[in-house]
Amino acid sequence: MKLSLLIELTQRDFSERFSGSIMGLGWAFIWPLINIVIYTVIFSKIMSAKLPGSIGDYSYTTYLVSGLIPWLAFSTTILRITTVYLDKKHILTKVNMSFVRLPLFIVFSETITFIITMSLFFVFLWWTNASFSPYLLILPFVYIAQQIFALALGFIAAQLTVFIRDLKEVVGITVQIWFWFTPIVYVVSIIPDYAANLLNFNPVFHFISAYQAVFVYHRLPDINNIIIVTLIGHVLLLCALIMFRYLEKDIRDFL
Repeated sequence: MKLSLLIELTQRDFSERFSGSIMGLGWAFIWPLINIVIYTVIFSKIMSAKLPGSIGDYSYTTYLVSGLIPWLAFSTTILRITTVYLDKKHILTKVNMSFVRLPLFIVFSETITFIITMSLFFVFLWWTNASFSPYLLILPFVYIAQQIFALALGFIAAQLTVFIRDLKEVVGITVQIWFWFTPIVYVVSIIPDYAANLLNFNPVFHFISAYQAVFVYHRLPDINNIIIVTLIGHVLLLCALIMFRYLEKDIRDFL
């Protein structure tokens, strides 16, 4: 697949979400802003939620949003790639394009959404007089690692979904359960020790905790864990590519 076609698919995917609306792409900024405001009002003002060991009216909101933004990028990437071959069936059966590279436009599209949402989050942090850590420079690498992981899982699921259509529902349920097994709306300190130990086997936990470490606690994330899950993500992606090598002909036939 040519880079120009990949860019065109990304632009079309991002713009089609808001096509026909008066605000157009403006909704790409409005939705994240509304979400941040809702979480701030509900948790910081109405519920008066506090983050253990920290001070400030918006510490819990910062903790919640700093984990929620990367989680949405991660989970949405998996869910959308899972059905990419079915969703683009009308194109794949008419145009000769790379099945391997096709999921990349979703990664790029979700990255645009992530950048917009994260930019608004930075505005929120500035508005609340939050301090910024120099460790922010590490987060782009964390984001790339998490999206490689999401791409690998989504690519595997996309191939199997061609043959087992119900798998897309299974993936959706799994992602929903996965969310609650990841400390985003709660902190690790409130769960039992055995459950906290199990979190080490949750790769998303290491990604999310890296954002929380930088934004909330202003400290360096656990680099060793990030490296480990990054390597696992690359291994999964390699397995997905090998898997596609054997299933490509059948995938094209089933579509």
